[in-house]
Amino acid sequence: MTTTTDVLSPVRTHRGALVALAVAGPVAIAALRGVLPYSTADDPATVVERIAAAPGAQSAVLWLSYLALLTLPLGLLIVTRVAVAARRVLGLVGGTIAWLGYLSLFFMVATDQIPLAGPAAGLTSAQTLAVTDAVTAHPTQAVALALFVAGHILGTVLLGIALWRAVPWWAALALAVSQPLHLVFAVVLPVPALDVAAWLLTAVGFGVAASRRLTP
Repeated sequence: MTTTTDVLSPVRTHRGALVALAVAGPVAIAALRGVLPYSTADDPATVVERIAAAPGAQSAVLWLSYLALLTLPLGLLIVTRVAVAARRVLGLVGGTIAWLGYLSLFFMVATDQIPLAGPAAGLTSAQTLAVTDAVTAHPTQAVALALFVAGHILGTVLLGIALWRAVPWWAALALAVSQPLHLVFAVVLPVPALDVAAWLLTAVGFGVAASRRLTP
């Protein structure tokens, strides 16, 4: 005899998988921010020195960056579908801007790879810094940084607003304020623990939105 539980079980499993996918990217970034051996506000020379002093932590940063690269764009698509269903234009604009911002982040991962690879290749700190400076001096890095800063903050705020009536208000608010808080606690007033918390707010917003998308 087929019961309601039997019928809904695959639906719930599928919904759970989407929620897990949606939160994986923000959680990976939150973990990354927690183990990052330097501060976003540090100058390049300090970044190189701190990475050289903590290669294990920096290796974890690279693995977490790769996990985020695989999952964050997909999670954003899931959330954007919910936002578009709730408020078509605002959801589409917010999702597009956020998409450009989040994808631009990963073009800048090279600047995290070089300080770790330099010492392994026998480069001195000065030589590693010179290579890092040469990479960051290319115009593509400036464009990627500008798109990331503007896109991930503005886009996530717009998505939170678009989701206001599609998810509980606290989940929409968590998403809307998460990335502005990340900017504050990563750059303006660096506090790693609060920066981690800001990214976890993004994960909360993503997860709740993903769960609402497939509610029977």
